Amino acid sequence: MSETEAKVEEVVEEAPVEETEAPVEEVESEAVEQKSQPQAKKEEGPEKWGIAHIYSSYNNTIIHMTDLTGAETVSISSGGIHVNADRYESSPFAAMKAANAVVESAHNKGFTGFHIRVRAVGGVGSRVPGPGAQAAIRALARGGFKIGRIDDVTPIPHDTTRKKGGKRGRRV
Repeated sequence: MSETEAKVEEVVEEAPVEETEAPVEEVESEAVEQKSQPQAKKEEGPEKWGIAHIYSSYNNTIIHMTDLTGAETVSISSGGIHVNADRYESSPFAAMKAANAVVESAHNKGFTGFHIRVRAVGGVGSRVPGPGAQAAIRALARGGFKIGRIDDVTPIPHDTTRKKGGKRGRRV
């Protein structure tokens, strides 16, 4: 051992230990344990699942909540309902507002979880969802629901589809 290490050990051994520190630590640990306990669920009934259909293009974002069969509409909302200007319909903010409206309606009807189906324009249009799709998924996830699956259901042709405009194309 070097001289500095020996001096440090002597100082550590000579340092007085106060007895008031231990109870304070116990109180803090009890408070931490109380905070870390999960809160009880509000309802312990059967789970009710649905499907959230998100159609996202570069012009708008539409969120349509249905039951598991897809036949019964629970709630529907779009980005155009929540913003004033047309250019903001497809924005992430408008999609988030639309998703929050759907979440509130689904909570009132007793839904506990849902599957998400994301759809872009597809076909001869864009096969990539618009800018509001990701914001809508995040808002739905923050709504307090269980999320089962997230599927991309964009219609993609197996051969090719003919664009509109005729043989010579669109003449500008």
